[in-house]
Amino acid sequence: MKIGNRQIGKGYKPFIIAEMSGNHNQSLEKALQIVEAAAEAGVDALKLQTYTADTMTLDINKGEFFINNPDSLWKGKSYYDLYKEAYTPWEWHEAIFKRCRELGLIAFSSPFDETAVDFLEKLDVPCYKIASFENTDIPLIEKAASTGKPLIISTGMATVAELDETVWAARQAGCKDIILLKCTSTYPASPENSNLLTLPHIRELFQCEVGLSDHTMGIGVGVASVVLGATVIEKHFTTSRAEGGTDAAFSMEPDEMKALVTETEKAWKSLGAISYGPTKAEQASLKDRRSLYVAEDICAGEILTKENIRAIRPGFGLAPKHFKNVLGKKAKVDIKKGTPLSWELF
Repeated sequence: MKIGNRQIGKGYKPFIIAEMSGNHNQSLEKALQIVEAAAEAGVDALKLQTYTADTMTLDINKGEFFINNPDSLWKGKSYYDLYKEAYTPWEWHEAIFKRCRELGLIAFSSPFDETAVDFLEKLDVPCYKIASFENTDIPLIEKAASTGKPLIISTGMATVAELDETVWAARQAGCKDIILLKCTSTYPASPENSNLLTLPHIRELFQCEVGLSDHTMGIGVGVASVVLGATVIEKHFTTSRAEGGTDAAFSMEPDEMKALVTETEKAWKSLGAISYGPTKAEQASLKDRRSLYVAEDICAGEILTKENIRAIRPGFGLAPKHFKNVLGKKAKVDIKKGTPLSWELF
C-alpha cells in the first residue's frame, strides 16, 4: 500500500502521523510551527481535522449537548463551544498543506461530514482518516471511500460487527486500501486499556494493514504495537503541552515524538525473521564460547581428570559436552597447560 510517496506495510518502517488537532490555539503561525516541529522530529505525515462547530453538532448549551463527565478534559463546555475552539479554519488548510509539502511531510485530514470530503478533494489529499467517533457513520465512510483513496480508520469503541459493516461499506464504495488503527477513545488512555493483542486479530479478520491511534502518554505502547504488527502509528502532537490547547494534555512534545520515530524504527528492524544459530554478525563471537582446555601440564600416559582438564573460554578446544567422555582417558603425548583439548591428544 502507498500513501503519497511512502510505502506502508511490514517491509517498511512504521508510518508515523503527527495529529495537530486543535493544538494551534486558533493561530495559523502556531499551526505552522507545529508543522515545522513535526518535520524536525522525523514523522512521515501531519494530519488535520476538517470540520466546523456547525458540521459537528448543534448550538445548544444544555442537556446532552453539555459535557458534564467529571473525568473529561473538556468538562464544563458545550460540544458546540468545544468544537468552535478546537476547529482548524478551512482557509488555513492550503497554507498548512503547502508548508508540509515544502518540508517533505505527507499532509491529509479527518473529514467529519461530506462537505469536508468535497473540500479536501479540492486540495488533492492522498488519503482520508476516519476518527473513532465517526467509524459507524456509514454515509461519511462511503463518501470518503468513493474517492478511491486509502482510508485510515480508528476502531475506538467499535464492536467486531460494527467494524465489519464499516469495512464492507468502504470496500463496496470503492476503497481498495484500508488501514485499521487500534484505538482507545479515552483522553488520555491507559496502557492497561490498550489491548494491543487485538492487532494481529484485526489484520487476520479484515485482511488489511493495522496500526495504532495512541492516546497514552509516552512511547512505550507505540513501540510495543510494532512488535504486534502495527505499520502505522498516530499520535497527537504539540510544540509544548504547557502552552495549552484542546488536546495538549495528551499530546507528544517534539523530543518525545523524535524518540517515538527512532524507537519504533528500531523495534521494526529488530523483528527480522525466525532464526536460530549464529548470525553472520555473531560468527566472530563463536571463538569466545567455552571449550575444553588443559589446565595443568600433563605427561604422556597420565590420566585426564577434573583437575587438569577444564571448560573455559575461549572456544578452540572440544565442546564442553564431551567433558565426561574424556575424563579417565590417557594422554598420548606430553601436553602443556593452555593447550586446547582435541581427540588426537588422548
